[in-house]
Amino acid sequence: MAIMSFIFVFFFFSSLQPILSLYEDQVGLMDWHQQYIGKVKQAVFHTHKTGRKRVVASTEQNIIATLDLRRGEIFWRHVLGPNDVVDGIDIALGKYVITLSSGGSILRAWNLPDGQMVWESSLHGPKHSKPLLLTRNLIIEKDNVLIVFSNGRLNAVSCIDGEVLWKKDFEEESLEVQQVIQPPGSGFIYVVGFAASSQFEMYKINAKNGELLKHESTAFSGRFTGEVSLVSSETVVALDSTGSILLTISFHNGKISSQQTPVSNLLEDSPGLAVIIHPSVTGIFAIKTDAATIFIRVIGEGKLEVVEKTNHETVVSDALSISEGQQAFALVQHAGSSIHLTVKPAHDWDSNLLKESIKMDQQRGFVHKVFINNYIRTDRSHGFRALIVMEDHSLLLLQQGAIVWSREDGLASIIDVTTSELPVEKAGVSVAKVELNLFEWLKGHVLKLKGTLMLATPEDIAAIQHMRLKSSEKSKMTRDHNGFRKLLIALTRAGKLFALHTGDGRIVWSHLLQSPHKSESCRQPIVLNLYQWLVPHHHALDENPSVLVVGRCGPSSDALGVLSLVDSYTGKEFSSLSLVHSVAQVIPLPYTDSTEQRLHLLIDADKHAHLYPKTPEAIDSFQSEFSNVYWYSVDDDNGIIKGYALKTKCGSNVADEFCFDSRELWSIVLPSESEKIITTATRKLNEAVHTQAKLIADQDVMYKYISSNLLFVATVAPKASGEIGSVTPEESWLVVYLIDTVTGRVLHRMTHHGSQGPVQAVLSENWVVYHYFNLRAHRYEMSVIEIYDQSRADNKDVWKLVVGNHNLTSPVSSYSRAEVITKSQSYFFTHSLKAIAVTLTVKGITSKQLLIGTIGDQVLALDKRFLDPRRPVNPTQAEREEGIIPLTDSLPIIPQSYITHSLRVEGLQSIITVAAKLESTTLVFAHGLDLFFTHYAPSRTYDSLTEDFSYALLLITIVALVAAIFVTWILSQRKELQDRWR
Repeated sequence: MAIMSFIFVFFFFSSLQPILSLYEDQVGLMDWHQQYIGKVKQAVFHTHKTGRKRVVASTEQNIIATLDLRRGEIFWRHVLGPNDVVDGIDIALGKYVITLSSGGSILRAWNLPDGQMVWESSLHGPKHSKPLLLTRNLIIEKDNVLIVFSNGRLNAVSCIDGEVLWKKDFEEESLEVQQVIQPPGSGFIYVVGFAASSQFEMYKINAKNGELLKHESTAFSGRFTGEVSLVSSETVVALDSTGSILLTISFHNGKISSQQTPVSNLLEDSPGLAVIIHPSVTGIFAIKTDAATIFIRVIGEGKLEVVEKTNHETVVSDALSISEGQQAFALVQHAGSSIHLTVKPAHDWDSNLLKESIKMDQQRGFVHKVFINNYIRTDRSHGFRALIVMEDHSLLLLQQGAIVWSREDGLASIIDVTTSELPVEKAGVSVAKVELNLFEWLKGHVLKLKGTLMLATPEDIAAIQHMRLKSSEKSKMTRDHNGFRKLLIALTRAGKLFALHTGDGRIVWSHLLQSPHKSESCRQPIVLNLYQWLVPHHHALDENPSVLVVGRCGPSSDALGVLSLVDSYTGKEFSSLSLVHSVAQVIPLPYTDSTEQRLHLLIDADKHAHLYPKTPEAIDSFQSEFSNVYWYSVDDDNGIIKGYALKTKCGSNVADEFCFDSRELWSIVLPSESEKIITTATRKLNEAVHTQAKLIADQDVMYKYISSNLLFVATVAPKASGEIGSVTPEESWLVVYLIDTVTGRVLHRMTHHGSQGPVQAVLSENWVVYHYFNLRAHRYEMSVIEIYDQSRADNKDVWKLVVGNHNLTSPVSSYSRAEVITKSQSYFFTHSLKAIAVTLTVKGITSKQLLIGTIGDQVLALDKRFLDPRRPVNPTQAEREEGIIPLTDSLPIIPQSYITHSLRVEGLQSIITVAAKLESTTLVFAHGLDLFFTHYAPSRTYDSLTEDFSYALLLITIVALVAAIFVTWILSQRKELQDRWR
């Protein structure tokens, strides 16, 4: 019986091990996935007593989303198309989210609890105009109505089903409608705007049927500029074109009266350029200048009174109705490391409903927008919560003087990513500093054992998850043996750097760059790219790696550049530099100085090359490789590709020893009437080629044409540069080139007639794969081109190898005209692509796979063998042994090959692959509106355990089995002795 018990226990534990391994494998396969919504531009609160409290937001990334007010989590979201820009949002009937988008052409209603679309209406009109949405609950014949002005037409739309009840056209060509106003309790609507920029127009419309009741206009000697601010249901204010005169315009009872007030009368000092910011507060508006923000009250018949002037950076919210006939609005001002939130009633500027000071992280920058909401406290007084949008695009909810929650939605607009190794784990670190005490250690493994035996309670499971997150190997801040733990350094459009840990996706540090900041000398700062600056290998214990951020002061290529150097471990910006030249192109050089700083060439708009870092050692290292530096430029608009080399130091007009003139080596001018460049692709600088030869089925050898100077260029007919289907197959063609960028030699050219872009391409080793649309076949296709070096064909002669008459060690030069051959093939592919990448590995001859970002925002892995141009219809036995797959017209899509599984990376923009140290393992990072990271093994993993494998649990299991064997042996001996005595 004891032996049977032992066998049962043994098989029980054995059966549990595969289940545990499978679970761990799934966890290791899909590391983390994070969701964001982007920079919020409009927000509406929904805080009814019934249902969950939430806030509805629209963002600059064309997203509609609802967030939980308690934790900031996403309830639901919808990503609209790239051209479907959200113009306005609101909540109607307490249960519908109303959105106006596409320049006012599409009006939708979404179910508030679950985000399902209820109805959609198309609102077209005679001309393009500013879209305006009025969602006040206007009731016409027992039907709640939305008033929308768009495309030169005023529409009344039913909230229930989206039916257009009536419409009124405003076809006057020069009319620019600025406001649609419905006075409370009235049965008419005011439509006001400008005509020819110098005439104020007022239309009075019957709200029941759209009938024009009255039309009045008045001319002004100057011109209007900007928007008008509504200060009451029958009064607006506007600025003239010089920004020096304020106009107060009233249209009471349909009669227009105006009054002009010089801005200088309201301010003692010169205000500079003034702009109206309208908080939509009854009787109050604000003017913002470079020096101050001025709040002005409208008194009586157009008289103006300054109620407050502030020199701080001030943001004003829209008005909020807190009771019958009473409004409030919020002011947010910066003061050192804190922000001051003040809520004022509209009727009494001198009193405050709320005044709080909140300590704010300086790495978030200034406040850009603020939205407020009120609630009733237990003492029946009004409380307020504020939703603020920061300069770094983060979103925060403030309540009772504290930050309730925050969201790093700047990560929804990543423009560049690089990686950094973590610090080396130093010897001599006490185990007590990194491990728990003995009691906690035993407690943790007991909990894991209960989880394995399926005896854990929900509290135990929560404790196990917490302990795993706290002590997981993959979340440590040191390097691991397999190279899985790294830092992902991400640069966002807001000019902020984030360091994300690959283990769990947490933010290790974030830093809002100061150098590409708006200033007197830099009015329109933008960030461009991110580069590795210092990557210490020999000094890994002494030096921290750092990254270079390149930006410029304007969108044009001749704008002055700015540089920032940031420590990869701490996020500290230890150096910044405003350049005296532009930055049109950045070339990382394969050279370093003694401190392991990488040399970079910055090419300005005049094709001067500037060397960085500007140190004597850098210039000495660079001079020795001066003749080996080449680069190229691509002018997409003019269809010109040029190659350059360095000539001499810059002339006498530029006194800089780190500046060099360039000389043009070659140029390719494509005919503008027949070809337009749409895509280019090059090899990754860090790509390792493990073998330069390919053994084919007949035991022959083909040598790959490996060159870091290879450039792929795709062009289309100019008419075909628009959307798919905009031209006929006869008017469209796609031409692809393979060009050597040192000599300008066109190694290969191919034309796809009747095809059109967009083209997604990836170039790796000696092959390129590109994706396009075939208009004739009405389908997407993928083509592959492989290029081989025939000049090394003599190396296949064994006797030459024996006697030494081979050229295996002869130098390779781009100027030696290589004899190349190419092989190509095209395949049918059902998906449209958003991005394409290739797996990278540090060591091991492993199979390559293409990582394809589909139109469904998922990442699909496709074996490169399916894109082999040598695939025959009926491969021979030798070809099958080589791994060649029989030729088919279409490329297979295997559901199990989606590395994102059932998840979606909304708004997928790019896929980044980084080689790990473990053989055949690639780290994959995909980003768009969401972030996704995973480990992927193209050739499957070998005998390796997962990072969080419980060695202690394995040891406990072995000890328990040994003890069980010993106990059962003793019991068996006793039973046998007793049987013999009988």
